[in-house]
Amino acid sequence: MVAQKTTKKPAPRTVRATRVAAKTTGDMGSYLRRIFGLMGAAVGVSAITAALTIFGGGIYWFINATGTGFSALYYVILFGGLGLSIWAQARAFSLKPTTAILLLGLYAILMGFAMTPLIWATLAVNPVSILMAFVIAAVMFACMALFGYKTVKDLSFLGTFLFIGMIGLILVGLASLIWPLGTGFATFVCAAGVLIFALFAAYDMQSLKRAYYAVGNDTQKNQLAVLGALHMYISFIAMFEYILSLLNRNN
Repeated sequence: MVAQKTTKKPAPRTVRATRVAAKTTGDMGSYLRRIFGLMGAAVGVSAITAALTIFGGGIYWFINATGTGFSALYYVILFGGLGLSIWAQARAFSLKPTTAILLLGLYAILMGFAMTPLIWATLAVNPVSILMAFVIAAVMFACMALFGYKTVKDLSFLGTFLFIGMIGLILVGLASLIWPLGTGFATFVCAAGVLIFALFAAYDMQSLKRAYYAVGNDTQKNQLAVLGALHMYISFIAMFEYILSLLNRNN
C-alpha cells in the first residue's frame, strides 16, 4: 500500500503569532512615518523661516552694524533654542503630544533664524553649495538612519563618546564666537561635526526602534515619536550646517 500523505493545518498559535507580528510591523511603520514626517516638517519650517528672514530683510536683525559679528538678538535666539531643546527632551514624557509638536515647531523656527547668517553669507559667494550640502546631508542621513535600523550590532557603546563629542563641538562653537578658528582647525571641526552627527543618526535610530517596544501605551509612543523627530532633526540640521561650512571653507 502507498502511504497517504497527511497535510497538517497550521496551529492556531502560529496563525495568531503571524497576525501579531504583522500588526507589530505595521505599527512600527506608522511610528517611523510619524517620526520622519515630523522631522521633515520641522526642516521645512526652518527653511521657510531662513528664506523669509533673508529675503524680507530680517537678516540685519542678527548681524551688527559693521557686518562683522552677530547682534545681541542672535545670541538670545541661539542660546534660547539650545535651552528649549534641552528642556523639551527632559520633559518629553510629561508633555502632551500636541504640545510637544508645537515646541518642535518653535524650535525649528529658532533654528531657522540661527542658520540665517550662514545661509545669507553662502548666497553671496556660492549659492549652489546650499543645494549640494542639502543633498549630501540627506543622502548621508538616510544611509546612517537605515544602517541604525537594520544593523544587529549594538550601537549603545557609542552613546558616551557621541555625547562628549557633541559637548566638545558646542564648546568650540561658542569659543569661535569670540576667537576666530584657524582655517585648518575649522576644517577639522567641521569634518568631526559631520562624522559625529552622522553616527548620532544611526545611534538614535537604533535607540528609537528599541524604545518603541519598551514603552507601554499609544500616548507614550506618540511622545516618543516627537522626541525622536527632535533628535533626528538636530542631527540632520547639524550635518547640513557642517557640510555647508566645509564646502565654503575657502570662501
